[in-house]
Amino acid sequence: MKSLVIVESPTKSRTISKFLSKDYKVVASFGHVRDLPKRELGVDVEKNFEPKYVIPTKARKLITELKKDSAKADNTILATDEDREGEAIAWHLAQALGLGKFETQSTVEPEGSPRRVQSEINQKSKIQNSKPYQRIVFHEITENAIKKALENPRDIDMNMVNAQQARRILDRIVGYKLSPFLWKKVNKGLSAGRVQSVAVRLVVEREREIEKFIATEYWGIEALLKKDKEFLASLIKKDNKSIDKLEIKNKLEANKILQDLNNADYVVESVEKKETKRYPAPPFTTSTLQQAASQRFGWSAKMTMSLAQRLYEEGNITYHRTDSLNLSETSMTGAKNFISEKYGKNYWTGKFIKYITKSRSAQEAHEAIRPAYADRTPDSLKNLDARQLKLYTLIWQRFIACQIAPALFDSVSADIKAKKYTFRANGQTLRFDGFLKVYPTKFEEKELPDLEKNDKLDFVKLNSEQHFTEPPARYNEASLIKTLEKFGIGRPSTYAPTLATIQDRNYVSKNDQKRFAPTEIGTVVNDVLVKNFPEVVDIDFTAKMEKELDEV
Repeated sequence: MKSLVIVESPTKSRTISKFLSKDYKVVASFGHVRDLPKRELGVDVEKNFEPKYVIPTKARKLITELKKDSAKADNTILATDEDREGEAIAWHLAQALGLGKFETQSTVEPEGSPRRVQSEINQKSKIQNSKPYQRIVFHEITENAIKKALENPRDIDMNMVNAQQARRILDRIVGYKLSPFLWKKVNKGLSAGRVQSVAVRLVVEREREIEKFIATEYWGIEALLKKDKEFLASLIKKDNKSIDKLEIKNKLEANKILQDLNNADYVVESVEKKETKRYPAPPFTTSTLQQAASQRFGWSAKMTMSLAQRLYEEGNITYHRTDSLNLSETSMTGAKNFISEKYGKNYWTGKFIKYITKSRSAQEAHEAIRPAYADRTPDSLKNLDARQLKLYTLIWQRFIACQIAPALFDSVSADIKAKKYTFRANGQTLRFDGFLKVYPTKFEEKELPDLEKNDKLDFVKLNSEQHFTEPPARYNEASLIKTLEKFGIGRPSTYAPTLATIQDRNYVSKNDQKRFAPTEIGTVVNDVLVKNFPEVVDIDFTAKMEKELDEV
């Protein structure tokens, strides 16, 4: 055996084995092989927060086998995932197996400074023997990607490892110090976490907004008019001044307007006709995939990530934990060729569409979630179960659609005068389906009659309708993930476990509409933490912490 390749999962190892010769043996580490101890803090707060790592009991036999395999190999290749967690797993494997030699930049920093402290930690993490290793990364498990990665090995990125270690240590300290406080103040067995506690706080505060909400009554007025065919127009102005949504406060005021409009003539004042474009959404990131799967299929983030994991490990999609919208030239070329051949050249945009990630912390070297091959249509995949196929179809459609021309609509807007009031009628008809051919999304087609300025319209009837303002909606999985991402709380790898944890610990529950409400214990725990540890559960602090970890 010339080379030993270590990945996280057996599925991933089987897929990669298909692309490599017999000179390679591909094995799985089954995730993390070292961690902080379960029954103690495992962080020396007196010595620059130095972590104490142990090999869990369940991993000891595996480490023994990996050491034997590594000793027989000429080279050990660490092919764990490309994110911080994957980089940390590679580093822990190297430490546990006694691989390689870690070099750190020598910097002259003042004693006690953060950089000096980090440098000292790095120096301690060196492994002094010289058993060779290589680190490779790839965005997708395809033959080309694996072979390219093997041609371009690199060292373990200690900056990424240190960011992951800092996150792990911080989470351990928060959980280890706050949980006993909750046992004392509330109930035994409770736990707190840096990100999960902020998620619970969002749910509790939303619930309180709903409880305090007082509905406001308002009325809307529509005219049913006719020219060749009937259509509706909504009241928008009085004396050429816009009517606010809440301006007509009750039935009395609505009836007054209806009386004013008795025997009114309805005359078209202006007509605006234009072409409007509807553009496709960008390809998926982790959070937008979880949101779309929640909205379309009612799936939890945890289920979506489990299905995506299998699709990735079997070589069907690119890496599924990403906040980047970047797409490779190869993937866009594949999309262009498929679109042109399958749907016709008028469906391709005419140029590659590149999407810009709004998040400053996004790993732009990574790619968005996309199919490994543009021409691998959902119909061609016979080996996927029903749920995997649903998710693959969603990812494939979204990726292909993002390189298709926009949909074109003929839009009409007509203002209609009646005494001192103005009504507006809007219509739109689809002229070219564009990306909607591949990624269907809801839109309303409403065809108006051919209206011209000064047309006198037939009056049919007036409608007045009572409405009430709505309280803010409770979070569902999609909207809570979106809010966490908006505030910069958590990362692609943490959304699903965070939502699962706050439910498993009975801090929040889902109602029949799959929306979150805090439990009694969740509300009590939140209030205790907000009162006694306001900084730890502060949204800005948690977001700032994530930003600083990214900067590491």
